[in-house]
Amino acid sequence: MSVPLYQAKAELFRTLGHPVRIRVLELLQDGPKPVRDLLLEIEVEASNLSQQLAVLRRAGLVESSREGASVMYALSTPDVADLLAAGRRILGSVLADRGGLLVQMQADGRER
Repeated sequence: MSVPLYQAKAELFRTLGHPVRIRVLELLQDGPKPVRDLLLEIEVEASNLSQQLAVLRRAGLVESSREGASVMYALSTPDVADLLAAGRRILGSVLADRGGLLVQMQADGRER
């Protein structure tokens, strides 16, 4: 029996509900990256990153491949980047009257 669409959407948003997962997806918007580069950027324990990558992979949001000794990760579809951009726009609108986070978002040109 298939899952109702609203339930599948809720599961997708639950998957996105972790800061490390969001940061991984942001970093992968520029193209595939090896795990070692993700570790340098995110600064979490390797086991934690591995766990979060596994969650993203199971959800179908990222894909992995081997290149020599490196495991590369990439977004599974450009739609993931579109979703992150929509989230940023929504935050910008909602937080327009809550100065601090909006200023941080505007100042941080690297974060998407």
